[in-house]
Parts: sequence; structure tokens; C-alpha cells
Amino acid sequence: MTLTNKTQYTQGEGKEPQHVHPSVTHTHDHYHVSHHHGGKVLGEWDHRTYWHTHDHNHTELTHSHDYSRTDEEEHHEREAHIHDHSSPARSPA
Repeated sequence: MTLTNKTQYTQGEGKEPQHVHPSVTHTHDHYHVSHHHGGKVLGEWDHRTYWHTHDHNHTELTHSHDYSRTDEEEHHEREAHIHDHSSPARSPA
């Protein structure tokens, strides 16, 4: 797989103006959610959550949003994360 750096930007701006987060490697709980079928044809789906902790990375990110930067930073560990579990601290996500 070849990765290329592309310029990131936002189309439109939320209540929080466009800003850049530098790349970082850090540790916090990493959650996974799966859908578990109840067994009936039209059965209900349950969410099953599990988690683990390991170093993981985030590449540089440019974005905008409607919630505050304070909320973003204080609650980062609650966000879903995507990374390669075989090398989470070197993942391109």
C-alpha cells in the first residue's frame, strides 16, 4: 500500500473554526463495538463493547466542528479510533 500526503482542508466551517492537530502517539483505552443479532429474523440488535489499551497514533488532522475545542480535547478518549492492530503506533489512520 502506498500512502501519499494530501492537503487537508474543510469545505464550510462549523462553530469551531478550521484548525490543525499535529501528529501524535499516545495511550488511552481503545473501544470496539459490535452488533450482536438476537436470533430472530427481525430480531433486535444489541451493541457489545470491548476495549483494550495500547499506544496508538494519529496523523496530522485538519478539521472543523460544531462542538468546542475544550470538549474535543477533554473527551478525545471517548472517540472511536481506527488503526492497524498489528502496529497501532505506526498505523496510517
